[in-house]
Amino acid sequence: MAEAYQEQASSFDLNVRIRDLEGKNRLLRDRVLLLGQSVVEERDKSFKDIQEMKSSMIKMKEDLNRLKELMQRMAEQIAQTARKEELMILQRQMDLFRK
Repeated sequence: MAEAYQEQASSFDLNVRIRDLEGKNRLLRDRVLLLGQSVVEERDKSFKDIQEMKSSMIKMKEDLNRLKELMQRMAEQIAQTARKEELMILQRQMDLFRK
């Protein structure tokens, strides 16, 4: 009788340990799945952020190129316009011709 009881108790202990291990395994699996999902979400968010930064950088480069072209055109126009000193010289020459 004692042997049967001892076998039944050890069988019960074994079943309890198996259920505990299965529960722990289930919890661990759920945590790993949750962690994997978080990693995937974070990767997607990072990818989206990188894409936004790339498009912003492209836009800034385009803006910078437009500004460079504008400044170059302005510099050319300034070089083509008569300076105050040149106008004064021309004014004096016209005054001399009039006299």
